Amino acid sequence: MMANYYEILGVSKEATQAEIKSAFRKKARELHPDVNKAPDAEEKFKELGKAYETLSNEEKRSLYDRYGEEGLSNAGFDSTGPFDFGFGNINDIFESFFGGMGGFSSSSSVDPTAPQRGHDLRLDIELEFEEAAFGVEKEIKIDHLEMCKDCYGTGAEPGTKPSVCPDCNGKGRVAHVTRTILGSIQQVTVCPKCGGTGQVIGSPCKKCHGEGRLEVEKAIKVKIPAGVDNNAKIRVAKEGDAGKNGGSSGDLYIVMHVKPHKEFKRDGFNVYSELYISLPQAVLGDNVLVNTIHGEKELVVPSGIEYGKILTIKNAGIPFLGHPEKRGDHLVLIKYKAPKSLNEEERRLYKKLFELSENKKPNEKLIDKFKSAIHS
Repeated sequence: MMANYYEILGVSKEATQAEIKSAFRKKARELHPDVNKAPDAEEKFKELGKAYETLSNEEKRSLYDRYGEEGLSNAGFDSTGPFDFGFGNINDIFESFFGGMGGFSSSSSVDPTAPQRGHDLRLDIELEFEEAAFGVEKEIKIDHLEMCKDCYGTGAEPGTKPSVCPDCNGKGRVAHVTRTILGSIQQVTVCPKCGGTGQVIGSPCKKCHGEGRLEVEKAIKVKIPAGVDNNAKIRVAKEGDAGKNGGSSGDLYIVMHVKPHKEFKRDGFNVYSELYISLPQAVLGDNVLVNTIHGEKELVVPSGIEYGKILTIKNAGIPFLGHPEKRGDHLVLIKYKAPKSLNEEERRLYKKLFELSENKKPNEKLIDKFKSAIHS
């Protein structure tokens, strides 16, 4: 029977990313094998990590919603090995939330009450072609952890404070000695009483339920500089998750995804477009107006231009990132089509051109004969 990732996390199919993240955080604490000693805890913990890794990724979630686990497998997202999915392993996911509690066994002597920096966050946004070219100020909404203002991050009800865990004496780790035929083996694991924090909260804060941090939706304004390209990243300092024990906040990384333009294509700081001209324009040349991101620009089409020739409009491209006073170029690919219908005068001229081409003398330019025929 196929696992239902939404049921594993305890969320609905309409759950937001914030709800999925919150559900994982809660269940990960309950099912971690260092805390939960049930025989099937480790297996359930693996399933939880796999469910979160899939549903927290929009591309994988979309595939899973439409085709289930088989769809993920066919798309190359199969994870047959233990812990082998996306974040590296389930412990990496767990540590990304709880900062160092992921290992099943550890002899680490790190002070669990020491300040811990908050985690960095990533937010993907879409930009219009012109917004990426010229820059824009965007108001975006983010979900991140902020320090609880009621308990100031301690997790304890105002007027109280956490006490040192009696089981681990504030170390956050406990040692278990197992006797074997080879002798005694000591294994150090996360303290099940305090969950690795080294502290016990007698009266948890009612607002944050003892977490010391709260998930908050926040609107911030971000200036996108001119010239950014697809997958460019902008770092917004201190807008990641709040730290623990007085640690600094992480950063927010905004990743840009530029929408394609119906007329223009981009290569670096140059812009490309196509221009269809008539056969007479191709033969005789012309001055034409071309749409660019800076408005209409005049382009000189030389006489006798070949199909597929690229003409350049200097300094009409994308402003350079960090140096907006400099610009790339606008490159125009010349194309033309044979007319589908001709009136009598046009047919006469094309017939005349055909006759001229048949009777052209060596070293005589056909274009000159065509011009003279038109003006005769």
